[in-house]
Amino acid sequence: MKFLPTAELPEVIIIEPDVYRDPRGFFLETYHAQKFHDAHGNQMTFVQDNHSRSTRGTLRGLHAQLAHPQGKLVRVVNGEILDVAVDIRRGSPTFRRWMSVVLSAENFRQCYIPPGFAHGFCVTSDCAEVEYKCTDYYDPASELRLRWDDPSLGISWPVQNPVLSDKDRAGRLLSELGDVLPLYTEPGR
Repeated sequence: MKFLPTAELPEVIIIEPDVYRDPRGFFLETYHAQKFHDAHGNQMTFVQDNHSRSTRGTLRGLHAQLAHPQGKLVRVVNGEILDVAVDIRRGSPTFRRWMSVVLSAENFRQCYIPPGFAHGFCVTSDCAEVEYKCTDYYDPASELRLRWDDPSLGISWPVQNPVLSDKDRAGRLLSELGDVLPLYTEPGR
């Protein structure tokens, strides 16, 4: 496995697994705790797996949890998405920065988004199935939804009129959240 920090948000990691192909198809490890620990420097405990299926133009996000922040390991098992992470930690040197990466069933890439970052994705194929592991349980009471089109973020989405849930349509601007946002703490503290 290769673990590649992103230029925009070095704490967000792209994982390129080794894919073994033969006439039968392929095999790969989608997660290996020791390899992840060796590359990332800390042990992750994933407690919940999620699976979604969405049609072209669907945008899910931007989501985070305040009281129970989740780290997410995202991968696509069918189709293709543009995956996006945004640093929403007050005081962070990368606050408000975002990054995006194409994840697909063809490229096998995964993205690790740490706690304290908002996450969302847009489906760019006819259909996409996304699986992701979470480091904490879903907690509706601490859910935070940012507007996908927040002008202060300026995210380059591949759609202008995405298919949104009612909750995502009602997302808030980052500037409206102020002290509600998580506080950045330096690594090692």
